[in-house]
Amino acid sequence: MTAAADVEHAGLSIASWANLITTTRLLLSPVMFWVIPAHPRGAWIAFGLWFVLCLSDGIDGYIARRRGPTTAGAFLDPLADKVLILGAMFTLVSTGVFWVVPVIAIAVRELVISVYRVIVSGKGISVPASKLAKYKTVCQQLAVGFALLPWTALDATLLWNSLLWAAVALAWVSGAQYLYHARQPQHASAPATVAT
Repeated sequence: MTAAADVEHAGLSIASWANLITTTRLLLSPVMFWVIPAHPRGAWIAFGLWFVLCLSDGIDGYIARRRGPTTAGAFLDPLADKVLILGAMFTLVSTGVFWVVPVIAIAVRELVISVYRVIVSGKGISVPASKLAKYKTVCQQLAVGFALLPWTALDATLLWNSLLWAAVALAWVSGAQYLYHARQPQHASAPATVAT
């Protein structure tokens, strides 16, 4: 019996190692939000925790692709990413590091697309993440990471601000793609397994 089968046999909701990693990332997100205000202008502890949490996103995605996606994973992974990334961004806004406008622009896009996904899922349509959406996620992770890294937190503000605005552009362009493909169901047939 596999590890995933053992967990399912035990009656738990976590169906795979990928989902376990995703859930752990979600549960550790509040720790990230607590660490950032304690080190608002960059610190190794904040950057290290952020690096580990972002790395876990890649690990659970790799495992999910190898072992096959699950329904729970398709829900948990985007949720964990949104909670972690938006939570970290708004925490940086509260400490005066990030400007609120680009963060709100990203948050509004995420809300619109999340509502869209709920609507189309009721019609039996699953929307996979586009390449632009994946690039958007990477830009967001890098923007937060460089804002926390001591080497760049104060001396390379242009770098992480540029990444933040690049994430805004990618967020809205990829969001427009999703809404455009809403009229073409053949583009929305594969299960979503990664952040959107």
